[in-house]
Amino acid sequence: MNPLKRIIVSRDRILKRVDELAEEIQKIYSNDRLILISVLKGSVIFLSDLVRRLGPNAEFYFLQMSSYRDATTPQGKPDLTALPHPELKDRHVLIVEDILDTGQSLANARDYFAAFEPASLRICVLLAKEGYESSPVPNPDFVGFVIPREFVVGYGLDYQERYRGLPDIGIPADLAD
Repeated sequence: MNPLKRIIVSRDRILKRVDELAEEIQKIYSNDRLILISVLKGSVIFLSDLVRRLGPNAEFYFLQMSSYRDATTPQGKPDLTALPHPELKDRHVLIVEDILDTGQSLANARDYFAAFEPASLRICVLLAKEGYESSPVPNPDFVGFVIPREFVVGYGLDYQERYRGLPDIGIPADLAD
């Protein structure tokens, strides 16, 4: 049985778009050192593919956040735990996130890292759900795909820690209507 009822974004489209996002990011940062902050766990696969394309001036660190808490919709204010990272003052920082849904998690992460006074602070999301423009983070700097307001898994996104390793992003068969 296929674990996805419907594929929303195929592996080939994802990898092509990650290449394009890396090019967009490199145009801005060119030879600058760039610190990527990946929101665990969902964005790790995206981060891995992205950082390989950005080259030797990109370093990465992690931020633990949780807002879904085993549900299919965000469950209130997200928990945020910053993991060790270097001094960020006057450095270029890019927050890398798997999905922009309500925007609350990204708003909290943005505000947290802005307090360190980086030279620049931008946001890159692989997926943004339709209507994200009315979220607390209405204008992420880099967006991979805009998708319908449906619960999706794969390519790092999970439901109760399952489905992260799927190469495509889609609607899980056992959670579909």
